[in-house]
Order: sequence, then C-alpha cells, then structure tokens
Amino acid sequence: MQIDAHQHFWKYEPTRHSWIDSSMKTLKMDFMPQDLREVLLSNKMDGCVSVQVDQTPAETDFLLDLADHEPFIKGVVGWMDLKSPDIQNQLEAYHHRNKLKGFRHIVQGEADPNFMLGSDFLRGISLLERFKYTYDILIFPHQMGAALELIKKFPDQLFVIDHLAKPYIKSGYFDGWAVMMRAIAVYPNVYCKLSGMITEADHNAWSAEQINPYMDLVFEAFGTGRIMFGSDWPVCLLAGSYTRVKDLVTGYIAALSSAEQAGIMGHNAISFYQLDV
Repeated sequence: MQIDAHQHFWKYEPTRHSWIDSSMKTLKMDFMPQDLREVLLSNKMDGCVSVQVDQTPAETDFLLDLADHEPFIKGVVGWMDLKSPDIQNQLEAYHHRNKLKGFRHIVQGEADPNFMLGSDFLRGISLLERFKYTYDILIFPHQMGAALELIKKFPDQLFVIDHLAKPYIKSGYFDGWAVMMRAIAVYPNVYCKLSGMITEADHNAWSAEQINPYMDLVFEAFGTGRIMFGSDWPVCLLAGSYTRVKDLVTGYIAALSSAEQAGIMGHNAISFYQLDV
C-alpha cells in the first residue's frame, strides 16, 4: 500500500493564509479532497496523511471533518496549542477522533530559535505519548539544535522531521545541516519525511542530481526503516507536479529491495502514524 505521508488542504483566505505571498500565486485558491483524489489515483497512491497549515483549533476540526467523508485520508496531523494550561483536557476531548494521529506547530515561523524548549511547550509534548500522538517537527536548519535538545528529553515520543528540516538546497549549503541531521538521527524514535525538497531547490531549474546528496545523507543517517515519502501537495506545485515529486523519490530508491521501497512509499508511514488501512 502506498501512502503519501504529507499533504495539505485549505479553503484559501488571504488573511488566514498570509504565508502564501505574491511569489506563490499558484497556491492562492482552494485545494480540497476532490482536487487530490484523481491525482492520487493516477499516481497509484492509496491514501494520504493530511497535515495542518493553519494554527487554530478550527483547522484540526476542518481536516478531521474532511477525513470523515474521504476514505483516502487515512490520518490527520492537526494543531493544538501545546502551551495551553488546559492542554490535557483538550487532548482528552479529541481522543475519540480515530483519524487524529498527531500534531504540528509551525516552529519555522517562530522568532525564538528555542521556542520548542520553553517549559509550557515541553509540558505539552510530555502529554502526547500518553495519548499515543506523534509530533511533526517543522523547522529551518538554524533551529535544528533546539530540535535535538527536544528529542533528547523525550526518548519515547515519536517525532518526524518534516521536509528534511528544509536544507538550503538552492544555495548548496550542506555541511552544517548534515552534521545536525546525523545527530538527530541517532535517536531511534525520530523519523524523516522525504518531502518539500523541490521547493527548497530552484523552483525553475532543480534536478535530481542537485537533490540526491541530501537524500544520500538522510538514508545514511536514518536507514530505510525510518524514512517516509511525502508529496507536500499542493505546495509542491510551486516547483513541479505531483508526479515529478514522486518520480524523484521512486527513482532514487529504485535500487533498494522491494520491501525497503514498500516501507518508504507507505508502510513506514502506516507504522509511524498507526494508520487504519
């Protein structure tokens, strides 16, 4: 079974989605399940995990409501204010929603590089394991040190690094990111998504040869059992089609065993998110 471990839906609103700036006109429209359904079918994908983009409780409800009506949405990574003093009650209130698998905060947008190490945030993270929720880490390379410290504090919490921690592929910077990625990968409770790579490269001139060294490092560090494919649709449309994104990854892993390929293209995500497939 092939699962896209990272994609998004939204009903476009300029204020709510202000991160979609003038250089992203392609994204200034609605992207809903009916828009993805045929794309998944044509790419022989069996389902997806839908990930939050808006930091409101309404976003989690929106995604869960879509998942209730669309069987191909196998899981949801929502948003909740993990710093809230009422976080335990909020987690309990959602625990009956079976397709809610984890949470994410857009840490890349936080000015404080140590946002994830605040006591309130740490308290929220400490409750996720109790409810069997995962946590997606969305960061830039300069925040990888804080991510490492977070991971060290919670050896039993399942974490996944989104988009390879957004390395500066377009600029060709590699070494500092690579050092930190190796350090993070030491911890067996941390996975990595092969997602968001083409949008960190030159949107108009990227190539597999430019991106392959970053995938080389991730496979060296994490091994094939802790890596999962994610399209980052529709954001990927800024730099290529869904098919080009999938072909980038499937071409890279073509020499692996059939079992390893099946893991990266679906089974690892099923295990990590405990998807009911």
